[in-house]
Amino acid sequence: MTKAAKPLPKALLPTWEKEWEPSLACWSSHLRLSKPRFCLTNKDEKAQGLTQSFAMIRLTDHAVVISLKQVAERNLGEFPRQILAHEIGHHVLTPADLTDNAKLQARTRAGLPGREQFAPYVANLYADILINDRLQRSAGLDMAEVFRALNRNAVKSRGKGTPGSLWSLYLLIYEFLWALPPGDLAGNRAYSDDRLRVDGDLGARLARVYSRDWLGGAGRFAALCLPHLMADTPKKKTPELPPWLDALKAGAGSSAPDGLTDLEPEEIGGARHPANDPSITGLDLGDTAEPGDGAGQTDTGGTGSTYRPPSEYTELMQALGVELSAEELIMKYYREKALPHLIPFPKRRVFKAVDPVPEGVEPWDPSSPLADVDWIESLIRSPLPIPGVTTVQRTYGEQSGFEPEDQPVDLYVGVDCSGSMTNPKIDLSYPVLASVIMTLSALRAGARAMVCLSGEHPGSPNYSRYAETPGFVRQTKTVLTTLTNYLGSGSAYGVGRLKAAFLDPDAPHETDRPTHILIITDLDIFMMLDGTKGGWSIAERAVAKAGAGGTMVLHAEANSNPSQTEQLRGIGYDVFHVQNWEDVVAFAREFSRTLFQGQGAGAKHGR
Repeated sequence: MTKAAKPLPKALLPTWEKEWEPSLACWSSHLRLSKPRFCLTNKDEKAQGLTQSFAMIRLTDHAVVISLKQVAERNLGEFPRQILAHEIGHHVLTPADLTDNAKLQARTRAGLPGREQFAPYVANLYADILINDRLQRSAGLDMAEVFRALNRNAVKSRGKGTPGSLWSLYLLIYEFLWALPPGDLAGNRAYSDDRLRVDGDLGARLARVYSRDWLGGAGRFAALCLPHLMADTPKKKTPELPPWLDALKAGAGSSAPDGLTDLEPEEIGGARHPANDPSITGLDLGDTAEPGDGAGQTDTGGTGSTYRPPSEYTELMQALGVELSAEELIMKYYREKALPHLIPFPKRRVFKAVDPVPEGVEPWDPSSPLADVDWIESLIRSPLPIPGVTTVQRTYGEQSGFEPEDQPVDLYVGVDCSGSMTNPKIDLSYPVLASVIMTLSALRAGARAMVCLSGEHPGSPNYSRYAETPGFVRQTKTVLTTLTNYLGSGSAYGVGRLKAAFLDPDAPHETDRPTHILIITDLDIFMMLDGTKGGWSIAERAVAKAGAGGTMVLHAEANSNPSQTEQLRGIGYDVFHVQNWEDVVAFAREFSRTLFQGQGAGAKHGR
């Protein structure tokens, strides 16, 4: 008996195209999506970016991509509605959009300590279970038959080898969900393994309990999969997974979703094993809850903190397929953290010429606005106006007046970047975040900003480093690139940087642009002022030359170094003490709101 020949991809195309509308109707008769991209050749797959699967979705353009070439090779041609409806489900149910896709990945990563790199695979399996269960029960589609076909293909490619533990668990969950005969999908091995059988039952319960709160169940599903994933990946190699991983690169592209710099309350607390979840087991654990069930856990590395560290944020974005460099992701992280705190930067009033004075006429060109034509002068020259020849327009000069105009105060920010400071690429650096808040507020108001990172030793140039913007700039990217750099050298901010910025002959500061100097450092600044030749004089002359006052933010107790603190105030600097670096963010917000507004530049408000 000869085997039936596999259909050619092109022969499948009419049937699959015809099934698109009925597949949409499986979710809603009002649903509209762009038609799927069918790939008939390897070239088509490459053009669409289709790898590791015969189907995929893209959330960036809400696309569904199907390789009919692979469908034919895997003998899946008879399941167009099941496969198309499944892909549509990723756009309708989960993950649906870029932000929820990122949250799904984050919740999954929390449940896979030590195996976070496999979060995209586990998240894909979890979403598939929810979608397939909905289609099997509510839309009347035989999704089980698709997996029987996939199993037959897997046996051919694997031979007599044993399927992986995670793959067996995945199929066993479907058997429990759909009350299939034991071993129908997962094989007899699954029922001879007590751990697999119990976890399969828990996974099926989880899918039903969290079917309408799928984000809430993601961490629990990951915790359920973790021991099986570890068994399959003793050397952290990719485990055996189905050829239907259609959402691995759903969020790939140059757009990084917002809202991921902070941890959600459920992200860590929700990464508990389903056996410890009363809503799944039906048991009231009460005071008998075991360690690891999520009770008493904090949201991140610090007690009670709710931010996602920059290093973890970068890993998450890269796992999503965001096509930005690590440096660009760090800049986006701090900018997003700063946005809630931004306010218009304070402005000071100056007197400027505002009264226009007529001075004469000049030829009017047809490319200029018609309203600029001085018709009286033009008609005096010729009763028959010829555009560009006899037409003229009035010119105006300016007369000094006394109407005040707001002019933003430029900002110079010096940040201590010595070895005692946090690397902003690894963990959240509050001095950097505060600097971003203040500089972006300045740029938003039309001011210019100069940023300098400095980690220096007095009189020891070999141990001194600094990085700064090329003078006072208006470019946000230039400012953020400098602020998110890290030096980790020296002991304090170098006073010599003020000399270079304000006092040297080629200093970038312009005398007609009032500038406020703000330095964020610690008590080592006094060692720098004392140890640098003419250090106190440099600081005093710089703030006088800047013309809009200065501020020193010191990480220290309020009564530390009282005599030197008073000396700083005496030469023109307000002094603010912050006992915890977290407090510098509140200072940055308050600084931008009140330090200048209604009081004028250079007002004394130290504490």
